[in-house]
Amino acid sequence: MGSRIRTMQKQARELGRLRTGYSVASDDPEKRARPVKSTTWVLSSHAEHYVAAAAEAWGGKVERWQPQGNGAPQFRVITKAEQLDAILPPGDPLSQANEMWNKGGCARRCDGQTEQISRHPCLCLAEHGPDWHLLRQDLRTKDKVCAPTSRLNVVLPDMPDVGVWRVETHSFYAANELAGTVDMVLSGTGGKGLVPVRLRIEPRTRVAGGKTKHFPVVVVEVRGVTTRQALTGPLPTAVALDPTGVRAVAAIEAPRPDYLAQAEGALTSDDVRDTWRQASAAGHVDSKGRDDLSKQLMAIAARKDEEAAALRAPDPEPDEDGAYPAEVVDEQPTAEWSAVAQAGAGVAS
Repeated sequence: MGSRIRTMQKQARELGRLRTGYSVASDDPEKRARPVKSTTWVLSSHAEHYVAAAAEAWGGKVERWQPQGNGAPQFRVITKAEQLDAILPPGDPLSQANEMWNKGGCARRCDGQTEQISRHPCLCLAEHGPDWHLLRQDLRTKDKVCAPTSRLNVVLPDMPDVGVWRVETHSFYAANELAGTVDMVLSGTGGKGLVPVRLRIEPRTRVAGGKTKHFPVVVVEVRGVTTRQALTGPLPTAVALDPTGVRAVAAIEAPRPDYLAQAEGALTSDDVRDTWRQASAAGHVDSKGRDDLSKQLMAIAARKDEEAAALRAPDPEPDEDGAYPAEVVDEQPTAEWSAVAQAGAGVAS
């Protein structure tokens, strides 16, 4: 087994972000984009194919996106999903701090007692007193104090590649609840193994000072296992990936059809194309027809067309007036057959 640098922290690559809001352009071109709270999850990444996979899984449209500031252009999708199935990776996936950011970057990062950059006691407490966190509720003073910032790394098991997606929230309530849930799980697993969870955007309402405020809160709940199972120790990887066992049972009860045998027994090329569509709907072939099975089915469809052509009667001859005794119609591939599944298309030579 290979050796490692013992003092270096092991960290999974960040594939993208999970967001609870997005920005829209202002009507005034001289003003900054306007933030909008979302009731569904928003995924963003530098890699377009990650976002495209998310759009296919949870709906929405892939679009180019320019983060505020000087960040590099990215891709994002505003999905239709209010909840996402995810996995907490080993170790402590949660990082929290009271932070203040400006154009120069992070100006303050405090653990509640010590401001880590200046190494001084909590600056917000010294400047504004014990109720400093309430100043964020007033737009006039919002940017003068830190925001409770929580960053949670999760694995999306059905997305491409190996890595984590980061959930970031500045909610005071989410900070308390996320820490409580994660700490409880860690007390049982010791930070070892994977834990299946569900991420939800939960609408909340708070009444204070005669005003009613509506806001979203990120909620993490254990998925597919009981509290006892989650707290008695690390779960087997197979259980964490499929806690309900539905996929495993489905794989046993629904064996993969023999698509080539179906195609060989088909009467026409259209029947072969129906077989390809069946395989595509089951996820057994590439949607672009680039896999070997698709190419084999296309070859069979082309052969069926050749056999049918050989059996056709010869074209009728015109009479002395140049008229044909019957209408001749050239058969063309049906429009339903995908471009990648046209007879002969993509067939390996």
